[in-house]
Amino acid sequence: MTQAPSNSPSLERHLEGRVALVTGASRGIGRAIALRLAARGAKVACVATSAERAKATADECAAHGVKASAFGVDAARTTAVGELVNQVVSEFGGLDVLVNNAGITRDQLILRMSEDEFDQVIATNLKGAWNFCRAATRTLMKSRGRIVNISSVVGLTGNAGQSNYAASKAGLIGLTRSLAKELASRGVCVNAVAPGFIETDMTAALDEKARAALLESIPLNRIGTPEEIALAVDFLVGPGGAYVTGQTLVVDGGLSI
Repeated sequence: MTQAPSNSPSLERHLEGRVALVTGASRGIGRAIALRLAARGAKVACVATSAERAKATADECAAHGVKASAFGVDAARTTAVGELVNQVVSEFGGLDVLVNNAGITRDQLILRMSEDEFDQVIATNLKGAWNFCRAATRTLMKSRGRIVNISSVVGLTGNAGQSNYAASKAGLIGLTRSLAKELASRGVCVNAVAPGFIETDMTAALDEKARAALLESIPLNRIGTPEEIALAVDFLVGPGGAYVTGQTLVVDGGLSI
């Protein structure tokens, strides 16, 4: 089986002094992104549904010698998100990078899916990202910053039992393209990353038969890691992403081809 690449032990700190806000930072992909940006020298605001959930990630970020703090908010609450972004800008002295990673699933076939299960996923995954983009845009225009929305390969291909989740992730791609056009003249690059199957608590719980079936669907024959998604974000918010906007970078081991 092909092995995932290991991270370099010594990273160029190309984000030194920059401020990054990462949502859904308490675990998994969000945690990996926050740590990667901290290793690059960024000050990191780690956001989860509660500050307590994000504290461990913030502490790990601070171990890289950068300022890092934990914040809690329901991404679907527009006013609360605006207040939190203002707090981050005030506490950190600005904002240069916004990574919208917060997301939930409420999987169910459409005949069994409740209206509430649909609304919850759209409110958190899509409206939540819009809330943060809206609240942060004015500051990001001043800093000529970057926005990265974490979509999903499901937003490109669809998936049975995930009509709500797929719709929210496809919506993020539309949001990304629209904001890229709106903000390009102000020097703000807006992109999306679409992960495939990534090592999470859910994939770790798969039995051998289910895992083997999953691997058969992935040309590279392995599940991706949160760190590999963080590497993609690192590229988009770093020097390499300066002339990239409105794009969706698919990181799925070939699943969608």
